Amino acid sequence: VGLLGMARSFQKELDQIAEKADTSTPAGLSFVLAETTLALLRHPDCCISAYSTVDVKRSMDDGEKRFNQLSIEERGKFDEETLVNVNSIKRQKAGTQRSSGFSNEYIVITILVAAEGVYKLPTINSSSDLKTALQMLGGVPSSKIMAVEVLWTPQNENDTLSERELLEDYPLLRPL
Repeated sequence: VGLLGMARSFQKELDQIAEKADTSTPAGLSFVLAETTLALLRHPDCCISAYSTVDVKRSMDDGEKRFNQLSIEERGKFDEETLVNVNSIKRQKAGTQRSSGFSNEYIVITILVAAEGVYKLPTINSSSDLKTALQMLGGVPSSKIMAVEVLWTPQNENDTLSERELLEDYPLLRPL
C-alpha cells in the first residue's frame, strides 16, 4: 500500500505494533496483522496506491520458500532496517535521515501473510477494493496463520520515499 508522506504517524504506529507483538505465537502474528490492517482502514484518505496478489502452494515447504523469497525481495528494496521483530527477537538501531526534496513524498507498507488454506483477494483498482482486501486479510483466523511480515519503508518517521523511488521500487502499485 502506497501512502502519502504526510501519513508519517503510520511509521510510529507500526513501530509500536512491532515493539508490542509477541511474534513467536500465532496469536501474536494475528495481532500484528489485525492492528496493521486496522491502521490502514482507519486512514483511507492517506492511501494512494495498492497491489495484491495470492500465490497458492501445494506444500508447506513450497509455501515457506515462496514466503521467504518474497520477504528477501521486499526487504532488499530498503536502504536500511531500523526495527526488526522476528520470533519476538527484536533488533533496533538508529536510522540515518535522508534529505527530503521538493517533490511528492511517500511511504510504502507491504503485508506478507502465509496461511493454511486458499484465500482470494480482490484485484485492487479502487479504495473500495483496498478496503475489502484489508478486511479479508485482517479476518484470517489466527489458527490458520503460519507467518506474517509487515514491512514499511522508510522506517524512520522523519523520512519519506521520493516519487522516483516509489515508481522504481514498487512498479506494481496501482493508483487508487
